[in-house]
Amino acid sequence: MENLKIPLFKIYNDYEDVRAITDVVKSGMNWAIGDEVAEFEQAIADYIGTKYAVVFNSGTSALHAILLAYGIGEGDEVIVPSFTFVATANAVVFTGAKPVFADIEMKTFGLDTTDVEYKITDKTKAIIAVHYSGCPCQIERLREIADDHNLILIEDAAEAMGAKIGIRKVGTYGHAAMFSFCQNKIITTGDGGAITTDDKEVYERLKLLVSHGDNEHLGYNWRMPNILAALGLSQLKKIDKLIGLRRAVAHIYMEDGMGIKPPDGYFSVYQMFTMRLNNRDEVRELLEKNGVSTKVYFDPVHLRKYYQQLGSKSGDLPKTEAVSKQVLTIPAYPTLTKEEMDYIKAICSSRIYNKK
Repeated sequence: MENLKIPLFKIYNDYEDVRAITDVVKSGMNWAIGDEVAEFEQAIADYIGTKYAVVFNSGTSALHAILLAYGIGEGDEVIVPSFTFVATANAVVFTGAKPVFADIEMKTFGLDTTDVEYKITDKTKAIIAVHYSGCPCQIERLREIADDHNLILIEDAAEAMGAKIGIRKVGTYGHAAMFSFCQNKIITTGDGGAITTDDKEVYERLKLLVSHGDNEHLGYNWRMPNILAALGLSQLKKIDKLIGLRRAVAHIYMEDGMGIKPPDGYFSVYQMFTMRLNNRDEVRELLEKNGVSTKVYFDPVHLRKYYQQLGSKSGDLPKTEAVSKQVLTIPAYPTLTKEEMDYIKAICSSRIYNKK
């Protein structure tokens, strides 16, 4: 078979996306602030099933903002996973609080609920739960723990817009949730993010934080431009189609035993398609040699030099550290063709074996 060149992801777009942006540009006004921002926020809240949503220029800004909105700062601790994108922990540091890393469980690669309970102290103010690769974590149990200890539960659902347990979508289990619209996410505005919540007071604080505050409160310039909100509205209208295409790709891979199967009742949107392999580096080298892009999501955050300087060390999170040496993400975007999938499977077929 001809050596194909397959990127890790491609952004799905169509004429409606182009028209949405073009209409705002041709208006000659309101490129930064306009009606599409409010419409996008309402559409997000309606889709997720919350009362409120606020959009931001990035998911990182959104996560930083929600921590500030809940008054988290100096002297506080926030429990986070290390098996995540670094922004999850960085956002805590931005506020002056301390991220406390907890290990993961092996079914969804989300926070291990037993380790979370063990890490709670009288300084703990919040838990940030990550829905890895578009699969819900054990968020129901995490909400019980948060309620039992009077803690704020924040869902980092950057990768999981549209994911659900049963019929209930992620983003409705925590006190608030963050979604990312960065380029490779389920829907995208190039970059961007949103917070959803049912808490009116928190919503009002977020509206101040996102745009310079007011006479009494400090704010930031974290606004999403109106042009990008128009694009987000267009993307959101086809989110179910995009999720369906991603799930179809994932199911074709899994027919050959590739990938990590979600628990029963867990609806994954497969923002990434991740394999867990004993011979990860061998498979990665072979795929890259044959023109298939891959990436490791994620290397442990607690082993980054910055966080080691704050006291983290190798051996702190054994399951996180083990899994991070085995995971490999391969192309699984909506427009991936059957020919491309067959090509990837053929390369992998004689070399992969899943870690049991």
